[in-house]
Amino acid sequence: DPVFVGLPNAKPIHIRQIEHKTWKELISKYVDNKGKVDYRTWHAQQHDQDKIDLYLATLSSASTNRGTPATKEQRLAFWINAYNALTIKGILREYPTTSIRNHTSRIWGYNIWHDLKLHVGDRTFSLDEIEHKVLRPMKEPRIHFAIVCASIGCPRLLDEAYVPSRVDEQLTLNVKDFFSREKNFRYDAAAKRFHLSSILEWFAEDFGEDQTQQLLRIRPWLPDGRAK
Repeated sequence: DPVFVGLPNAKPIHIRQIEHKTWKELISKYVDNKGKVDYRTWHAQQHDQDKIDLYLATLSSASTNRGTPATKEQRLAFWINAYNALTIKGILREYPTTSIRNHTSRIWGYNIWHDLKLHVGDRTFSLDEIEHKVLRPMKEPRIHFAIVCASIGCPRLLDEAYVPSRVDEQLTLNVKDFFSREKNFRYDAAAKRFHLSSILEWFAEDFGEDQTQQLLRIRPWLPDGRAK
């Protein structure tokens, strides 16, 4: 059965008025600079579990239909934070657990990607919907290196909240960190062959229509000496 978090029918406020201060405090406390989350300590601190619930309830108030339309930067920061907070809430709810994949039933039963839902305005959004129906249509491929999948092989979780005024800088920071790791990008000069993260395969169309376009798209994010 679906699990709902946040507040249904929360009083709407413009998305730019949503504060991410609580989220910033939580992840700066429980996430290290490598993106590793200390779920054990976080789970043991009930007051900080309450804080993530409070933050998710705050997100429920967001509305993009009030007054001046939200900017792309405001929407990116909001939905990236929402995705990451919802994922971590889902893991804390299941903790102790050995893997998020223990909670991704393919046929029946609870699937964290589809059944964990956040109230936002008069709708609910699953992790899958936030990623594929909200974030990807913004045509910003760097989101794939910002949203956390709660697995060791994923891009790191940035240890600070995304904010509209710095979201471009923050996205670039994380994507450069990702490609600085040899397991995610490597060029074999002898074989004239690129070895790329599976993310570039799974979401290839987000980076370009063909491999040439995709490589040109990621080129600015590659470490010096590997972008030639």
